[in-house]
Amino acid sequence: MSTIFFRKIFLVLMIGAAGCLWLLYSILQKQGPQGETAKQGKSAPVEVTSIQRGPISLQRTFNGSLEARAEFVVAPKVGGRIVSLTVNLADPVENNQVVAELDNDEYVQTVAQAKADLAVARANMIEAESGLEVANREFERVKTLQKRGVASEAQYDEIMMNQSAKKAQFAVATAQVTRAEALLETANIRLGYTKVSANWADGDKKRFVAERYVDEGQTVSANTPLILIVELDPITGLIFVTEQDYAQMQTGQTARLTTDAYPGEIFKGRIDRISPVFQQATRQARVELTIDNPQHRLKPGMFIRATVELASQAEAVIIPEQALVLRNDQTGVFIVNEDKKTVSWRPVVVGIREGDRVQVEGQGLTGRVVSLGHQLVDDGSPINIAGDEQPGAAPAIKADRQ
Repeated sequence: MSTIFFRKIFLVLMIGAAGCLWLLYSILQKQGPQGETAKQGKSAPVEVTSIQRGPISLQRTFNGSLEARAEFVVAPKVGGRIVSLTVNLADPVENNQVVAELDNDEYVQTVAQAKADLAVARANMIEAESGLEVANREFERVKTLQKRGVASEAQYDEIMMNQSAKKAQFAVATAQVTRAEALLETANIRLGYTKVSANWADGDKKRFVAERYVDEGQTVSANTPLILIVELDPITGLIFVTEQDYAQMQTGQTARLTTDAYPGEIFKGRIDRISPVFQQATRQARVELTIDNPQHRLKPGMFIRATVELASQAEAVIIPEQALVLRNDQTGVFIVNEDKKTVSWRPVVVGIREGDRVQVEGQGLTGRVVSLGHQLVDDGSPINIAGDEQPGAAPAIKADRQ
């Protein structure tokens, strides 16, 4: 009983499969290959567009952020209690300006003690110098007496030893003066450190306080951060690019920048540095832009959109991107012949793409090009231009840059 049942099911499946194959064959017979309309001698309905000549550029827009051109933390070189802070958040700071003062009583006393030690050392040196002069005169006297036979060898040796001792004392006294002078200089330097100044070598002469870390009255140790100072003019724009765009990046290229803080306003910048390595995590390279910021409107941390012109062509053949056709692994276009009734295939090399505009290079690229319906035509196929457009009435592509 079960065998008969399974045979019936098999027979039904075979009949169904045969019906599906016959239906598919009928559909394929009704349809033709690409360009079949043209092969049957029928005019294919198409839309055309005029081929333009003019400038075109390859532009890319990257998201990024702004960073301070330079920033540094002002910290004291000595410890002490903060007597005053002369700047606060967002205040301008001139180069070498004193921004904080520490309690200096201890350092003033150290300077006074160093001066006293120096005075004692100088007095000892004067005394040693006087003793050396006496020893030198005595040595010369005994030396003369010895030559006359009046002084003995023992007296000469004794006087010579005394002279050597006085020379050593004078050398020690001189060294003590030098040491005392160095200690006094060190004490003065440390006293000067109680006035904390902001110093930098290059860049804008005026910078700004970005952070304030302490308040007056606090006791700090050496190298404790007091304030953060940043340079705002120029300011640095930071973007990251992929391998696709990296090869076309060059220092000196200009960029147009926008930010949400100033809608509709465009700032200008230029590529200043391009990293020679890609980050392993993102496979992107760091690119830094220099942006003039004389009014200090742009601030570090703002997000930006930077549009960079990677390539440009002053005089190019331009067609809409939708006019490009891929046939037999070759890119080309269909050009409307002079009779306005047929088209010819022209292989092209694609260059710069700008939105829906494409630069192409090839032979015989003049007149009009099929922009819609090219799947219905082949080389030499008859066409019927939609709306019976004339060359002057064909929709044109703007050649001016946006």
